[in-house]
Amino acid sequence: MDPKLQIKKADKDALVHLREIALRMKSYKEPDYFEKSLELQSAGEREVIFALWDGQVVGYTMLSYHPKYGYYRAHGIPEVQDLNVIPEMRQRGIGRALIQHCEETARKKAYEKIGIGVGLTPSYGAAQRLYVKMGYVPDGMGVTYDRQTVSHGEFRPFDDEVSLMMEKTL
Repeated sequence: MDPKLQIKKADKDALVHLREIALRMKSYKEPDYFEKSLELQSAGEREVIFALWDGQVVGYTMLSYHPKYGYYRAHGIPEVQDLNVIPEMRQRGIGRALIQHCEETARKKAYEKIGIGVGLTPSYGAAQRLYVKMGYVPDGMGVTYDRQTVSHGEFRPFDDEVSLMMEKTL
């Protein structure tokens, strides 16, 4: 890992930086999204993790121990969610480091697998390739829409809610 990069667990002091990244990424979030995420972290239901490069917050992700996706819930698989790295800081290993931190956290909590979902539009191409390089494989349940499995012949909008869910053995 680059010595300029630090990965940390978020606290209330990080809120302003997390909101700033979401705005820069044009990622719509409910006004209290990050506050609720920190409450869930306090309750032990998720981890809110962020990346600093030379002291500047440049990315974040969440590790959910109670994911919305039914397959993960049924199999006790935590999910890496909402991975974001600001565009000008990509290709420096920041996303990989955030995911590796989630993997190590899950491993320490005795989870055997970890999951991650990825969008299917071209804007997710780099993420798709990264996850495969990191050892993630499709979970075999097909495509999801808003974390619900899509049935054959079912029509859904082709937007950011369409995902391929992947898993990795730790």
